[in-house]
Amino acid sequence: MQALEGSLERITYYNDSTMFMVARLRGNDDVLYTIIGNMPRFSAGERLRLQGDWRHHSEYGRQFQVSGYEIAMPHNILGIQRFLSSGLIKGVGPATAEKIVERFGMEALDVIEHNPIKLTEIEGIGEKKAAMIGASLQERLEVMNVMAFLQSYGVSTGYAGRIYKKYGDETVKVVSENPYRLAEDVFGIGFRTADKVALEMGISPDSPERIRAAILFLLNKAQDEGHIYLPQAELIKRIMTALTAEDSTLSHESVEQQLGRLMREGQLVFDAEAEDAVYLAPLYYAELYTAKRLREIAEFPPAYNNLELPSLENSEHSLAPEQREAVHSAINTGLLVVTGGPGTGKTTTICSLLSLFLGMGLEVMLAAPTGRAAKRMTEATGVEAKTIHRLLEFTNIEGKGYRFQRDEDRPLKAHVVIVDEMSMVDQALFYHLLKAIPSGCKLILVGDMDQLPSVGPGNILRDIISSGAVPVARLKQIFRQAGQSAIIANAHLVNTGQMPQLKDAANDFYFLNESEPEKILEKILDLCSRRLPEYKNKDAINDIQVLSPMRRNTLGVENLNLLLQRELNPAASHKPEMRSRNVVFRLGDKVMQIKNNYQKEVYNGDIGRITHINREDGEINVLFPDVGGAREVVYDQAELDELVLSYAVSVHKSQGSEYPIVVIPVVTQHYILLQRNLLYTAITRAKELVVLIGTKKALAIAVRNNKVEERYTRLAARLAAEAL
Repeated sequence: MQALEGSLERITYYNDSTMFMVARLRGNDDVLYTIIGNMPRFSAGERLRLQGDWRHHSEYGRQFQVSGYEIAMPHNILGIQRFLSSGLIKGVGPATAEKIVERFGMEALDVIEHNPIKLTEIEGIGEKKAAMIGASLQERLEVMNVMAFLQSYGVSTGYAGRIYKKYGDETVKVVSENPYRLAEDVFGIGFRTADKVALEMGISPDSPERIRAAILFLLNKAQDEGHIYLPQAELIKRIMTALTAEDSTLSHESVEQQLGRLMREGQLVFDAEAEDAVYLAPLYYAELYTAKRLREIAEFPPAYNNLELPSLENSEHSLAPEQREAVHSAINTGLLVVTGGPGTGKTTTICSLLSLFLGMGLEVMLAAPTGRAAKRMTEATGVEAKTIHRLLEFTNIEGKGYRFQRDEDRPLKAHVVIVDEMSMVDQALFYHLLKAIPSGCKLILVGDMDQLPSVGPGNILRDIISSGAVPVARLKQIFRQAGQSAIIANAHLVNTGQMPQLKDAANDFYFLNESEPEKILEKILDLCSRRLPEYKNKDAINDIQVLSPMRRNTLGVENLNLLLQRELNPAASHKPEMRSRNVVFRLGDKVMQIKNNYQKEVYNGDIGRITHINREDGEINVLFPDVGGAREVVYDQAELDELVLSYAVSVHKSQGSEYPIVVIPVVTQHYILLQRNLLYTAITRAKELVVLIGTKKALAIAVRNNKVEERYTRLAARLAAEAL
């Protein structure tokens, strides 16, 4: 066994499944070496002490095959300077690192750790920055201890920072006592990783703790698929699949015993009326409440039924018969759903209702599920719309965490609440909205039931409509101006199972026939970087959005983003960069938030631009569009896993957004996701121009495939039962 020590220069290849890494290590002799082996995903700049053997590869030459590793602190001047300038220590970049080493030499790390105030002897470092540098090194040392604890259990070092940030000095204690908390508490760590840690720690494969953790994890995971509950047989099947890889003797009886225990403890609810449904308790009670409250709102005696509609007729908001009927319904009921496809006048109907109610002196509140949708609603109506979270005053309460401030005890001060883009609203959020609707307040829900359902659990809009228990105004007439748009005409054709018109289309809808993925990729890059910006005089980054149904493969979101970044925002000396895992973030990049961050008030699917990168402090600033303007959000190094490049995004992530130009690859390689509602949603994201690239065969598959993904939910049945 031989040894090699140095600092990690860069990762050439990494497989998250096998943890196999190919990387370049700069040794103590300042020579770059290639290292290979199964290791956690270390960060560039980390100092490693490796054990292994040298080998010679016929194609790649001399390599060091790693069999063991540990994280080490640098032990010479050059190593200390590289460590400090690596970006791992907040507040220290290359220039500051050079000054620190020049002033303190080999004692630099000891000074920072034990007496950081001495850093103020260096020009440009004040007391505040010195304290920050000291705290950052201290945290890094703690993280290194956490890494040493976790790496023997196969946990990637990429997660160590997040784990430490969550538990702090309690990390080893918390993980030792209950490793399954990792799956619940730490973004990015799933049950398999937590389970591997637990088994390595000696937890029995058939232990009750392991089974209960699997039950809760799989029910939470089912929410990611849109399910409110799982049938017991389906849940047990998933549990056996997840757990029997380690122990084939696990019995159904053991699983049923733990299900029973979780039900007795109140964590789960069993509903025998619905396929022996097993619910997480909060979702069960949210669904029950939703059905009951919707019926109460719908049946509230109408307070305003003597209004004259002609007063609404004006040049700005003339009403078609369907819209007039929708307004009548809104007057005569407490609850109304307005649904229709693009160009059918949903926005005009909202504006008319707004004019009506404001003219009566009523307090009207407008809301939408995302900041993008709220901004569009504000622009269309001229009245401020808020996100549902902001409407309900979702804020941090000291000692209790984040809570909705508006509820039954403190309801909204409104006579009418109008919610747009209801197809995006999930069960949990809708439950909290209903709790805040005051007695006697009208609720008007607007959306397109043929769009993709919410990312979160439930299928609220479709369930309400299909229940038959709530008044529904269906807008079907396409207005003349909208009818001149091939985007809208073809969206309606697709939605009714017909092929879009690809010949003699208006100048806002194009189909480029190409079957080879590599050639499609070339055309997408050319369209986004040159042809479309020149043709429409648009900004290549802000105004053009590529939508793909899949994440991986040649035309998947991940590969498209890497190549579009290279094409649209190439590296340059004046553009600072910061790396997080396998992504390079660059000044000017278009990025997307991929999890709700209530503290920063940015949510899953929000898109912004990187406006500033501070490598010294390890921070990135992102400017997000907001109602009434834009808002800048600061991310530190440990939070960058919440961001992804977004030159290309999935169709699901595009919900609630509109883009001037949309480019959509439609190929048979995406067969599993060639669905009518997905194609329909993608087309309707465009305001001015749609470009489809692919084959007519793939397009026909998508148009014919009207199989709506089933979601386990009982809201429609509960509403129908309430109606009886």
